[in-house]
Amino acid sequence: MGGLREMAAPFVVPGPSGVAIRTRLKHLTDADETVLRLVGDHLGALAARDLKTRCAAGLEHDAEAWAQRKRVLTRESSSRWAGAVTKASHDQWALARRSQHAHIKSLLAGIATISHRLSLPVGEKGSKRAPGGYGSRWEWHAKSRRLSVLQDRLERVRADWEAGRVRVVRGGKRLLNTRHHLDQAGLSKPGWRERWQAERRFLQADGESGKRFGNETLRVTLDGEVSIKLPAPLAYLANAPHGRYVLASRVSFVHRGEQWADRVRANRAVAYRIHEDVQRGRWYLTATWTVPPASVLPLAAARVHGTLGVDTNADHLAAWRLDPHGNPIGAPLRFGYDLSGTTTHRDAQVRHALIRLLHFAKRHRLAIAIEDLDFTAETTREKHGRRTRFRKLISGMPTSRLRARLRSMAAELGIPVVAVDPAYTSRWGAQHWQKPLTTTTRKPTRHDAAAVVIGRRALGHPIRRRTAPPPHDRSDRAGHRTVQARPGAQGREGPRPRIPGPRTRSVPPDAERTRATRTPNTARDVRSEQEWVQDPFLLTE
Repeated sequence: MGGLREMAAPFVVPGPSGVAIRTRLKHLTDADETVLRLVGDHLGALAARDLKTRCAAGLEHDAEAWAQRKRVLTRESSSRWAGAVTKASHDQWALARRSQHAHIKSLLAGIATISHRLSLPVGEKGSKRAPGGYGSRWEWHAKSRRLSVLQDRLERVRADWEAGRVRVVRGGKRLLNTRHHLDQAGLSKPGWRERWQAERRFLQADGESGKRFGNETLRVTLDGEVSIKLPAPLAYLANAPHGRYVLASRVSFVHRGEQWADRVRANRAVAYRIHEDVQRGRWYLTATWTVPPASVLPLAAARVHGTLGVDTNADHLAAWRLDPHGNPIGAPLRFGYDLSGTTTHRDAQVRHALIRLLHFAKRHRLAIAIEDLDFTAETTREKHGRRTRFRKLISGMPTSRLRARLRSMAAELGIPVVAVDPAYTSRWGAQHWQKPLTTTTRKPTRHDAAAVVIGRRALGHPIRRRTAPPPHDRSDRAGHRTVQARPGAQGREGPRPRIPGPRTRSVPPDAERTRATRTPNTARDVRSEQEWVQDPFLLTE
């Protein structure tokens, strides 16, 4: 056991810090779409130029440089549009820096794995914790060349990291590379150009508390009227006072519409974004706002009614209900989903599986225990070698999407989520729980057993089951139970107490003694329905 790593303590996952809802802009006129495209293209050009300035500044950027960028953009738009553009550029640069750091970690993991395997003799077998040598001299030579490539790539990325250089593509790198493979993507040049321009447009504005309806730039009133503050060069397009353009579409938010209305009515900040879906020919409006951090439920309070251990897999969620003592209750649960198809289909599948899981937990007042998964180091192709199927399995698991969805949906229903260390859950579940939980009518899988381990870890219990009872004719004989309970739980070893009442068929202590009466059915079984009295003459003889 000395080789096992130290386990992280379980913790209650905090709720989300923001809310995003979306609705469709219906019944837009041709003039409305023209104005939206003109405004988006103009602000998109300003955003591209500002992002270039921000990336060129690198680590030398400060508050004064930010103010200077905003002053430059204000002359061609407005102060509020300039603030939204500069903030978006700063956020994009910060996201690129985080991605750059993650790329460095991935390169270091790949280099360490290749170096270790190259140091071993060819053909040497590996262990469960470390891979062995490469299978042939040809593979050894190919991996030595790849090691040189990764080392050169690491030097370049590190140089960019130290200098503060990032590489960002407005519109998306994937869509940019699609330009070179239009036949495979099923697109024409005009169709690709239309999608490229739509992705590079900028039509988003941050909210401002205290202003009318929470946003002066993109305003949505309580009755659904959408208006835009036009930039200075496009002020001639206004159809309303004060340089504003009012769209013909009226919007309404179905999901969390009451929360949105409360914020708008109180003039609290709400940020909006307008986006065009070229493939469907639709326009959408997204509203976002921040929520105050809710108080996190103590871990002890989340464990009161037990947990629902959940094991995340590539195509389903395996769950098992546990009582506060860590004992599995009922049968294992399975919530499947299909991650093939479009992004919308995959997201809908994850949401459908999670809502069924949450409804079960809400019905039984359970906390959800789930692994704190992070496959950042596991996705490197060098760790698992030729096990391409296993690499695809890990890459296909919707960890980030499921974590974000579960966090927000559970907070909405008031269900606590406990994150646990994922180490050895599948291995120890199969070793200690899969066989004992198997019956003639129930065949739990390895994933079901892992769900039990996850739930017990969230409850603070050890993974192993208690040892089997001793043989007969020993000091304490064979009276122990094999299912774990807390040491301080009353009645964990002995039989249940005889509680008076109908359930145990025992007579209450304060009840009157009454003789049961029935009709005799044999000659020897003769009972009288009247009370028996002693004859006094027999006592005087």
